[in-house]
Amino acid sequence: MYILPVMHRLLLILTVSVTVAQSPVGPQGITFEGQPAVTLSNDKLQMTVMMQGSSIASLVMTDDGQKLSPYWNPTRLAREVGRTVQFTGSLGHFVCVDGFGPVSGEERVAGLPMHREAHITTFEVSAGKETGGSSLTFTAKLPIVQEVFTRRFHMVGGENVVYVDSQLENLMGFDRPVNWAEHATVAAPFLEPSVTTVEVSGSRSQTRPCVESPAGAKGQNPTQRRLTSGQDFTWPMAPGLDGKTIDLRAIPEHPHYLDHAATLLDPSRRLEWVAAFNSSKRAILGYVFKREEYPWVQHWGSYSADTQVVRGMEFGTQPYDLPRREIVTDGPMFGTPVYRWLPAKAKIESHFLLFYARVPQGFQHVDDVRLENGRIVIEDRRAQRQVTLTASRGL
Repeated sequence: MYILPVMHRLLLILTVSVTVAQSPVGPQGITFEGQPAVTLSNDKLQMTVMMQGSSIASLVMTDDGQKLSPYWNPTRLAREVGRTVQFTGSLGHFVCVDGFGPVSGEERVAGLPMHREAHITTFEVSAGKETGGSSLTFTAKLPIVQEVFTRRFHMVGGENVVYVDSQLENLMGFDRPVNWAEHATVAAPFLEPSVTTVEVSGSRSQTRPCVESPAGAKGQNPTQRRLTSGQDFTWPMAPGLDGKTIDLRAIPEHPHYLDHAATLLDPSRRLEWVAAFNSSKRAILGYVFKREEYPWVQHWGSYSADTQVVRGMEFGTQPYDLPRREIVTDGPMFGTPVYRWLPAKAKIESHFLLFYARVPQGFQHVDDVRLENGRIVIEDRRAQRQVTLTASRGL
């Protein structure tokens, strides 16, 4: 049980407020799908973060009567079709560190899970008040890999932005290659076929090499692969199995597909971005991050039905979620590294921000996202429209 000091409880009366779950049913208790959680909010946004994994479970605009969160909630999606799923920590935006994807057979025997330890570990959390805003800091030791992971969320009053700063500490006395991905995942109802699009600041791409049959297990898998295997292409037009090109920006009509591809982010930029835009609801969720920390985006499209569509826009150190040994052995892709080094008894960091906001009528495409002079500038060049959001802390 974690209890906030009295001084921190006073933050609840402020415009920028923090509420930390003492227990799932306590007087200040917050739960999300029955699991302990924490909220961080200002006058623009309210974010729910899980105690397990420090995963972002929900993000809503405070003046939105529908309280629409763009993030993936697999428990809710299962409930809507009469199924139940066990909570695993894989939801919304969760971090995959140290490792992204499956583990080797030996790692599995040693206890390492899919996407590694951080997203299934319960974190200690502390709240802070700083000039211009409030923050939550999550810290946990990852016992198998012997690392300490710390993640800090910060909000500033009047901004549609969340700043996320992370640190990974190596407790061992040797250098190691690190795999690290931000599993940012959006889903219905924010994700809508023929309405929602995903854009990214990159062009050189590849469809994921596959070994399974295109249709999956007959009679068991309602989705089928529609992209060719292991073929290079220029974003967003990917090669399809039917010989036609497929616009990966769009969520497909009549969905029953499973897509996998990766994009190398623009090497000419210092700051990269990825964004999901719902033109009907005029809402956009986006990320801005440093290319040196996250040079790749993996696109995972799980499109099983109109109301069950899920899209991962997973930015990280590698193009695909694969075992560490395979990633290191295969080496660079497109001449770009696929892991980071974590030196002995040392720390490395990552920094990104996310934004969730409305756009004006007539805004239809996301052509560019820039962070400049304390502002996020989102451009629709075809419609000659621009959205500007305050981002005072920068990156």
